[in-house]
Amino acid sequence: VNSSVFSCYAVQIRLPPEVNRILYIRNLPYKITAEEMYDIFGKYGPIRQIRTGNTPESRGTSYVVYEDIFDAKNACDHLSGFNVCNRYLVVLYYNANRVCISVTVAGFLLGFFRQ
Repeated sequence: VNSSVFSCYAVQIRLPPEVNRILYIRNLPYKITAEEMYDIFGKYGPIRQIRTGNTPESRGTSYVVYEDIFDAKNACDHLSGFNVCNRYLVVLYYNANRVCISVTVAGFLLGFFRQ
């Protein structure tokens, strides 16, 4: 097959609407370092920024911002369920419309998400 025949055609790939460059990570070990985060998530492409939770409510969570949306999708697909220090990562796409509501019941903090 002559590759020059296909060079004038643009390939368009449609991604699901929830896919974006920002990943929300849950169930991280509390003592994970920024260097370890870059080692794990950087394998899937250049990272613009990583923000790790440092309050009691946000510990064990992080936001990872990739330069490219396809790198973020690849990381999400491969790192969901990935074992780090005997903890299985929960990797989700960031959703600006999701609002977190915290409710305390009998001394326990419960988090609820509303769309």
